[in-house]
Amino acid sequence: MCRVVDLQQAVLAKNAMAADVLRTELTARGTTVVNLFSSPGSGKTALLERELLLARERGIPVAALTADLATENDASRLARSGVPVKQVLTDGLCHLEADMLAGHLHDWLPEDTRLLFVENVGNLVCPASYDLGESLRVVLASVTEGEDKPLKYPTAFGLAQLVLVTKIDLAGPAAFDEAAFRANVQQVNPGVEVRLTSARSSRGVGLLLNRALAAADGRRVHTPVMARVEA
Repeated sequence: MCRVVDLQQAVLAKNAMAADVLRTELTARGTTVVNLFSSPGSGKTALLERELLLARERGIPVAALTADLATENDASRLARSGVPVKQVLTDGLCHLEADMLAGHLHDWLPEDTRLLFVENVGNLVCPASYDLGESLRVVLASVTEGEDKPLKYPTAFGLAQLVLVTKIDLAGPAAFDEAAFRANVQQVNPGVEVRLTSARSSRGVGLLLNRALAAADGRRVHTPVMARVEA
């Protein structure tokens, strides 16, 4: 008698276990992980650089790990903030996994790090299924990507605990329909917070840092309906 094993489910289950272990270990040392992902070109790196600069100005010990298929361009940009930054090259893999993250943190992450921002690979498909031991999951979308993005990528937006709209300074030229975007987000993830940001104009800069600090302090974060169903 043959037994069929769902390989994808087995991989995700293994990752979930590794994520729980990593979350427990980092929480014990006082470090909170923030998982950021989006499509390529959303402005994620630009906004994160501003948040890291603000954290340094406020004396908050933070670090950032950024993942890409190739180049160290993002790490070079984030390093301008003056906080510890590490580049991870995934060699073609379209996402990070919990055990990969744990391996890269070993002997690198400063002991006093309060917040670790993980800039995932630019992709709204693969990263959505992988828990990285985060306490806050943030999905970003720029005004140039279209209001139907949440409907096209329901898992990414459906499991988000915070949704950030980037490049809001371009909303006019892009004819961005904020109301339609918000409605589409709420359709896949009722109750999730949606905020507008612009790294260029500074609108909304600091909100991500504040939400991450709130999560680190143990304040309740949004629990997506999709996450409740999967649990």
